[in-house]
Amino acid sequence: MKIPTEFMKSFSPLEICLFLIFVLYLILPISTPRFMAGSISSPLGMLTMFVITVYLFFYTHPVLAVLYVFVAYELLNRSVTHSGPVPAVKYVPSNIPRKKNVDTDAAPVSNIENIQNVIPSEDKSLEEEVINKMAPVGRSDASIFTETSFKPVANAVGAASMF
Repeated sequence: MKIPTEFMKSFSPLEICLFLIFVLYLILPISTPRFMAGSISSPLGMLTMFVITVYLFFYTHPVLAVLYVFVAYELLNRSVTHSGPVPAVKYVPSNIPRKKNVDTDAAPVSNIENIQNVIPSEDKSLEEEVINKMAPVGRSDASIFTETSFKPVANAVGAASMF
């Protein structure tokens, strides 16, 4: 398959070099360096890639700009997998007293006593008792159907549509 010479003449040498770099980046499994991964997947990095994309569409060959869209997607994909997911932050209110850690240097008997103090007791709260009494899930009686003299009445809908 021959590439038309007119098509190749429309590319500048810099565009050909960028085209080859983009194709190599897409084909080869080149990973993003760790120091760059966080900045690329940040909002400022995404904005920068968007600005580069717009620039390429306005000032270079359209084939190069479309290829850069795929390169930008792959760069984001490789950066996110490198930097990992954002860890969840657990909120702990400051006004709640914190439990003290069990002292590991104490005698084994005192460790058992400390552990028993940390373990919650088997006492149930009022809400748990009411829920167990009123809604025993899985322990209820079989459904009982009662016969009544009530018969539902349906009016004729006439020429009304079913929809």
